[in-house]
Amino acid sequence: MDRCQTLRRIDELVSDFAGMLRQRQGRHLDTWIAHAQASDIQQMQGFAAGLLKDYDAVRNGLTLAWSSGAVEGAVGRLKSIKRQMYGRANFDLLRRRVLLNS
Repeated sequence: MDRCQTLRRIDELVSDFAGMLRQRQGRHLDTWIAHAQASDIQQMQGFAAGLLKDYDAVRNGLTLAWSSGAVEGAVGRLKSIKRQMYGRANFDLLRRRVLLNS
């Protein structure tokens, strides 16, 4: 029975956090962290501690409408192309390949 209670608590915490992500409700972050820390679940306590280490960035990510997702995607694509071509060509060919795959 205790195990089911733990699973219910995990489900509740994860669902609440997912809701904060989807609805950009960073104002609830402090409350969520307090609930996670108060739980008996070591993994949730660790996750909450990790959020506190970079609190400002997490809160901004849950609150602000701006996102660096497009930039991160472009950088990831460029790194992937660069890895595929490692040791095979010079910068000119890399440049052409990046521009053609845009």
